Amino acid sequence: MGRQSQTQPELLLLVAGAKGAIGSTLAASIAAMQNDPQLILQGLTTAGRFAFMGDVPSVVMAGWDRSDETISDAICRHGVLPEGIWRPHVDRLAEMTVFTAPAAKGAIGDQSKRIGDDIARCRDRFPESRPVLINLLPAACDVANPDRYPDPKALMAEDAGTVLPDLAYVAAAIDAGIPVVNFTPNSVELPVICDLASQKNVPIAGRDGKTGQTYFKVVLASALKARGLYVDGWYSLNILGNADGLNLMDPDNACGKLNNKTRLLDDILGYPVGERHGRSTHKVHIDYYPPRGDAKEAWDVIDITGIFGLPMSLRLNLQGRDSILAAPMALDLARWAAALQTAGIGGPVADLGFYFKKPVGDNAPLTFEAQLTALKNLETRIETRVNEAGKN
Repeated sequence: MGRQSQTQPELLLLVAGAKGAIGSTLAASIAAMQNDPQLILQGLTTAGRFAFMGDVPSVVMAGWDRSDETISDAICRHGVLPEGIWRPHVDRLAEMTVFTAPAAKGAIGDQSKRIGDDIARCRDRFPESRPVLINLLPAACDVANPDRYPDPKALMAEDAGTVLPDLAYVAAAIDAGIPVVNFTPNSVELPVICDLASQKNVPIAGRDGKTGQTYFKVVLASALKARGLYVDGWYSLNILGNADGLNLMDPDNACGKLNNKTRLLDDILGYPVGERHGRSTHKVHIDYYPPRGDAKEAWDVIDITGIFGLPMSLRLNLQGRDSILAAPMALDLARWAAALQTAGIGGPVADLGFYFKKPVGDNAPLTFEAQLTALKNLETRIETRVNEAGKN
């Protein structure tokens, strides 16, 4: 373990993919919060929530990565943050422990045991902290025929090179009773995994963080539906030049994210976009464009019709920063997951659909209004349970 502070933080983030663009930005955010909390708190949806968990800045991070560079070097390499932002926090960044990630070979069970040993070291260091696993690994191919694993034993015997590397981390966390946040588009929530999380009453939330274009797509689609305007077509283009963009140039790696992006629109509207044309007119494209780096850009063309079927259209251009949008969401979700576990609520948590393109669990809220309502109701449920437990 590294030279981490002897104080016991309220939250322990265990990050798979700690030195990626999002992971390293998350690390810088956590470090910065120790000196100037308002830099980060203003971007959190959980600011002011869950008083029983203490101050939001009471957070420490550890994790795994295949790179042997320091977190500071990773921040510099990704170029998300200007040096003047992260350089003052190098000492705190150096205190964060990042284990070497297992190679993608051998049985998942063997990998999971190794990860579990790393988790135990972190818990020994911070025994009073609430640990949460955050999955930030790169997009990969979907698991073929997930029902072929009737029980955890069958999954643990599978060769890690043939399925998602994420599964070893998720299985290790659930086995240790640690909540899981799957921020990636990877379908780690196999039936056997969800069953195990339910049996152990461990919260699991995911999939595919809704950071930019899709977030606004949900807002706009919900508004159009509420107004009674018919969506005849929706064309979306994303350009980004970071490692995620390069990885998504592989069609196998991109398929899960594209499916997550396209399916939610039909779900929100209640009809297949393009039905009158006999084919889908919801088009989503992701292109790797190196000059953009982490500063992604999204273009949307939305064709709608009003009464008499007369056409109208909208144009939306989002110039965002991928990791700057994602990092605070990961921290928010970690706080939700820890609060859920404190309240004794486990299994797949569909009510966190506000944060995801493809929420995991039954009856996930679809429209923007429904997602906000679900969040408020979930917060009330958590607070009620925690207060009742405190009285007993």
